[in-house]
Amino acid sequence: MCGIVGLFMKDPKLEPELGRLMADMLGVLCDRGPDSAGFAVFGPGSSGTVKLTVRGDEGTDFQSVARRLSEALGTQVSAIGRHTHGILTLPAAREAEVRAALGKVAPDLAFVGAGKRMELYKEVGRPDLVAGKFGLGGMTGTHGIGHTRMATESAVTTEGAHPFSTGLDQCLVHNGSLSNHNAVRRELVRDGLSFATENDSEVAAGYLTARMRHGASLGQALTDALSDLDGFYTFVVGTESGFGVLRDPIACKPAVMAETDRYVAFGSEYRALVNLPGIDKAKIWEPEPATVYFWERPN
Repeated sequence: MCGIVGLFMKDPKLEPELGRLMADMLGVLCDRGPDSAGFAVFGPGSSGTVKLTVRGDEGTDFQSVARRLSEALGTQVSAIGRHTHGILTLPAAREAEVRAALGKVAPDLAFVGAGKRMELYKEVGRPDLVAGKFGLGGMTGTHGIGHTRMATESAVTTEGAHPFSTGLDQCLVHNGSLSNHNAVRRELVRDGLSFATENDSEVAAGYLTARMRHGASLGQALTDALSDLDGFYTFVVGTESGFGVLRDPIACKPAVMAETDRYVAFGSEYRALVNLPGIDKAKIWEPEPATVYFWERPN
């Protein structure tokens, strides 16, 4: 089942509306995945810094965590808390040190994702409520992807919610099922990757990261997935510069896209797109099977 949304703003004037529009899209797809939800927003970033998204209990004092990290490492770490998640901003050159220190300073926090621009949030609960708790409606950015989950092959947990991120400024949402994910996971572990869940979608995210570490472009990594990942799936991938879509060769799972001169949007169903501005004049189409689509913002 599950629901996927993606929204890429071509027109900078629409960037302040990104969160509001995505929240509406996720809410519409509540019935496709009522047990958990998540989203990634690619918003403003500062040169020379990186954002770490971490997760704790409700009421966690993320500002205190940032102060302790700053004191322990002699560097500036700042924090913004949203519900159970915190965004730690720090010098990019100190990322590895901060991540290592985090396990000592705040061992109860879980790492969710990292990026110059990416913030990633996910939680158990009905998607419209999850979006509201994190304040998605007020977020701004160039693009974002989201997911509503109906768990069929693994437990209903925050760890198992989408998106999954295994690389800097890169994450993936997935609708479908991979039949060979255990074999692929073993190969990726031998290649140095680690996994936090048994979810096949995390394997798909790790596969793309591994291929890119070995020199493939994202487009090539998605193309390679067609021969290396067995099953039925739709992937929507967010990166620092844009987002991509890939359906399996049979195109078993539903998918609809809309494009205007102001945005590109993806939804598991057309009804997720109906409240977008100018949708009545948009080009509407179903992505072709085994075809990589990717849109990027100019540098």
